[in-house]
Amino acid sequence: MIRKSWPTSEEALSLPPRRKKNKKYPASERQAAQAPNHAPLTGFSVRLGLPNRGGDGILFLMKTAAATSKPVVWLIEDHADSRRVLARVLNRSAKLACPCTFATCEEALAALKTNPPPDVILLDIGLPGMNGIEGIPLLKNLAPATHVIILTVFDDQEKVFNAICAGASGYLLKNTDEEAIATAVREVLDGGSPINPRVARMVLNMFASRAAPHKQEYGLSAREREVLELMVQGLIKKEIAARLNLSYHTVDNHLRSIYGKLQVHTRGGAVAKAVAEGILSTS
Repeated sequence: MIRKSWPTSEEALSLPPRRKKNKKYPASERQAAQAPNHAPLTGFSVRLGLPNRGGDGILFLMKTAAATSKPVVWLIEDHADSRRVLARVLNRSAKLACPCTFATCEEALAALKTNPPPDVILLDIGLPGMNGIEGIPLLKNLAPATHVIILTVFDDQEKVFNAICAGASGYLLKNTDEEAIATAVREVLDGGSPINPRVARMVLNMFASRAAPHKQEYGLSAREREVLELMVQGLIKKEIAARLNLSYHTVDNHLRSIYGKLQVHTRGGAVAKAVAEGILSTS
């Protein structure tokens, strides 16, 4: 048998390239190899927000219902360090998620037009451009079911009163501990109206000093008046249901009826109107 000799270097250069046999991979490996390098995250959508005061875009991940069952919180605060710290605290909570923050009301309003609304918005009052009190009715118009909690340094009577009347569900001062703020968010989701103790006393004194021009009957039933009285006392829906021996859903229906008759949109608004106009003292 004659053995072929190896080709010379000149001959090797003229040879056609050697064909490689296709190695057979499992179907799962072939699909993975064909997938794009940067596949989109399931349950997330990435959007670029409006530029903030520094000129940088705001990049945020909007979590959809498929991605998380946690209540979603948005934060509107123009101080960058405060935004980062509070968002970190909220995201550490086992029951809350804060996927994005904004420096202005205008940025949040733009995001609401293209993204699912959050469950709660933490809102500063002293913001560049539109202030927080001006922003509440616009935010509520785009997201009627979203609770707005004011988080601010201002504790003067007019700002407190105007914020509550505009539809705020709670009012906290910025000296409140970050963990207490997370607790307040969970409280408002349970039907409460978290208010800083100092502000609460101010609200009571303010309403006591404001004389209502007249007492108006709003057509509340006896049961609705009982529910409203317990709301003024600070009870949440579960506690009202237990006190009156009613189901949670029945109490919720009474609250909706009360809001409609009083022409308010929030628990805080109903309580404020009841106290300011002396509704429960009418015969």
